[in-house]
Amino acid sequence: MRPLPLPIGLLGRAKRGYRGPESFRTSIATLLCVQRCQACEIVALHSVPNLVGAQPKDAGPGTNSLLLTGSRTNAKKPSSLAPMLAFTFPGQGSQRPGMGRPWQGHESWELVDEASEVAGRDVGALLCDADADELKDTRNAQLTTFVSSLMVLDAAERLGLEPSFCAGHSLGEYTALTATGALGFDDGVRLVAARAAAMHDAGLERPGTMAAVLGLDDDHVDIACRRADSDVWVANYNAPGQVVIAGSPEGVEAASVHAKDLGAKRVMSLPVSGAFHTPFMISARDRLRAALAEAHPRDTDIPVVSNVDATAHDRGDEWASLLSAQLSSPVRWKQSLLTLADAGVTDFAELGPGGVLTGMAKRTVKDDRTISVATPEDLDKLLEWVTAGSPTGGAQLEGEHLFATERIVVSPAAGIFTVLGELSEGSPIDVGTIIGHVAEQEVRSPFAGLLQSYIAVDTERVTARQPIAWLRTS
Repeated sequence: MRPLPLPIGLLGRAKRGYRGPESFRTSIATLLCVQRCQACEIVALHSVPNLVGAQPKDAGPGTNSLLLTGSRTNAKKPSSLAPMLAFTFPGQGSQRPGMGRPWQGHESWELVDEASEVAGRDVGALLCDADADELKDTRNAQLTTFVSSLMVLDAAERLGLEPSFCAGHSLGEYTALTATGALGFDDGVRLVAARAAAMHDAGLERPGTMAAVLGLDDDHVDIACRRADSDVWVANYNAPGQVVIAGSPEGVEAASVHAKDLGAKRVMSLPVSGAFHTPFMISARDRLRAALAEAHPRDTDIPVVSNVDATAHDRGDEWASLLSAQLSSPVRWKQSLLTLADAGVTDFAELGPGGVLTGMAKRTVKDDRTISVATPEDLDKLLEWVTAGSPTGGAQLEGEHLFATERIVVSPAAGIFTVLGELSEGSPIDVGTIIGHVAEQEVRSPFAGLLQSYIAVDTERVTARQPIAWLRTS
């Protein structure tokens, strides 16, 4: 039996020797999966950076239920409940030269080395040294965007954040599936590499192009494509007034003229190597099916909203057909954002380079909060954004509520963590008790209770506000 793929933050730690004792593994799993615990009463989730947006699957009255496979919800956004968080991940076109440089030296850079080993390529060199022309190559663009987004995800998970839903635009869907554990990290890398190669070759077999139509509604863009009487289709429904068309160069040119006649404010050519998400990608779709058959996506507790049908899916056996269909079907991103909003999502965090999806979200779900996180410097901004969304006016970052009786202590700074040798599981802790050190700085508990376990491993390098210890307070 294949091992169950873990979300990337857990997977990375396990592969890199950070597992520690069994109690440590158990506490980590408990902390990051707490919203799935049916036996515990969850309180003040709105003020928990470590678990913001989480919802128990079988929650009682007044709690949003997860939007399950094949269904749409008509639920209204709750006003009295905790905000619900969705992670979104960008696709090809978001890559930038040098986007990996800010991450060199960060703990999450380890994912780059692992991806290089799996892909048989120097991903680090692409992330740091490749120029714009090199990154336009579909094979480079997709791999670097995928790995870059996973670094951001890993850093967010080290802070303890976990969403209620995930979604990704085109390529970003693979990032979302890796984030939720539907795909293991290695499988994700291999699939992205296979997908990129198949799409690159399909673009050579049937040369095509893409263009963004701005300021025209979806129906009129569809009309413009039909009037072109050529090989051109809608490829992306991105946001109100932002639609991408794709097909043959002649077809895209003709549709662009018709779109302007129908009132489009602007039509912009896109620097791509093929007509993605159209029938021009059928050969790539057929090639990808073989790779997908070997990946065996798993069921997940956090649903992913599919590009193909704008519906949330949590069953692994559905993703092979959805991912292959995605290559030759339009990306229904606007509809996906509306699905998330209908399910109760109020906060949208884009993890990865570019910030393009944040702009789309602002146009589509105008009343919801958005943020783009691309660099380590953005992580503090992310925590401030999370706590600013709390109905209580912000959370105490040095120690956050998990349950009515369970709390964590987080690191006050970045550095090497060392435990206090005389403390062990079950040790009584008073407010202000020193539980360890980060570099030369004392880590003091803001709570009183019993030490359940250390979350950080002795001599592990931690980031500021990373969970350190788990307490039971009554």
